[in-house]
Amino acid sequence: MDIGNPLDFTGHVVLVTGGTKGIGAAVAEAFLAAGADVVVCGRNTPRALPSAGGREAVFVPADVRDPEAASALVDAAVERFGRLDVLVNNAGGSPDADAATVSPRFVEKIVALNLLAPFYVAQPAHRVMRAQRGGGAVINIGSVSAHDPQPGTAAYTAAKAGLLALTKALALEWSPAVRVNHITTGLIRTESAASVYGADGGASVASVIPMERMAVPQDVARACLFLASGLSGYISGADLAVHGGGEFPARYLAAKAAGGPG
Repeated sequence: MDIGNPLDFTGHVVLVTGGTKGIGAAVAEAFLAAGADVVVCGRNTPRALPSAGGREAVFVPADVRDPEAASALVDAAVERFGRLDVLVNNAGGSPDADAATVSPRFVEKIVALNLLAPFYVAQPAHRVMRAQRGGGAVINIGSVSAHDPQPGTAAYTAAKAGLLALTKALALEWSPAVRVNHITTGLIRTESAASVYGADGGASVASVIPMERMAVPQDVARACLFLASGLSGYISGADLAVHGGGEFPARYLAAKAAGGPG
């Protein structure tokens, strides 16, 4: 990486799982804008691919819950560009579900997508990164649910808590050649925000966030650039919170609504 500009990723190759929409697309676009060659994956071919600076990401169809597909995805990236410098494990998510009645199949799928898949992609990525000059970086996109569970998210919360623990375990085993870090995301304004946070797309939710706004995907993308760059060369096993300061406690909001201090 150019020592004069640690955020210049020219000549570097980045793989973003779930990189065709939402946060993943923003991450892919940020790395493209920074000069990297970017590979994105998904189960379905997107209508449009992330692009920036006149360049476009390369799409590889893959279900990263399948270990063989995950390995083939990494192989495809290396075959295309000759190396792999950064892996962003972004694919994930879950609809709300009642823990008392949710099916075992649902739980298996959520854990597979949010915990097992990142492991399945990280393993072949590590094999490539450890053997090349400069090593590499793995960034796992997590959730505030791992720290602060919400109703309806039992399986998702457990998987994301596991992803955070996995990050720390891999950092112990794989550093210094491969740095492994975690981003805790909070409330994020995406195209689907209206259905999740209300008709205003989450504007009213901003009142519970110290930064007074929901995150946008680009906030997470910029954090990825930092964790992949030389600026974070001594950072591994870390959990970077990108949640605007968290959320005010309910007791604080209740006191404020009642005219109390705060």
